[in-house]
Amino acid sequence: MISTAFAMAAEGAPAGQASGFTALLPMIIIFAIFYFLLIRPQQKKAKEHRAMIDTLKQGDRVITSGGIFGKVTNVNDPETVTLEIADRVRVKCVRSNVSVLINEQKANLPATGRADK
Repeated sequence: MISTAFAMAAEGAPAGQASGFTALLPMIIIFAIFYFLLIRPQQKKAKEHRAMIDTLKQGDRVITSGGIFGKVTNVNDPETVTLEIADRVRVKCVRSNVSVLINEQKANLPATGRADK
């Protein structure tokens, strides 16, 4: 009885090794799909955001992540930026909170064929 069990295990061993690789293949494919659809685009967007923050200069119009529209008045500090949000009202904000540079956004908007109100 025991010899029969050993004989069956010996015959099934090569098939088990092949099925191990076959079971691993879908996981590799899923990881590749996640990389190209999720991870890579997010890294590209973060790189673009970092480049936009690094190129901020005085006079740029921006929108913060909190939704505040402002004009950059001071960029002397490497971590903060001063925004003028109204006449003689200035706010100091962390550079990473600047989410949109309005000057570039208007240049990239498609023409709608109608005048804005």
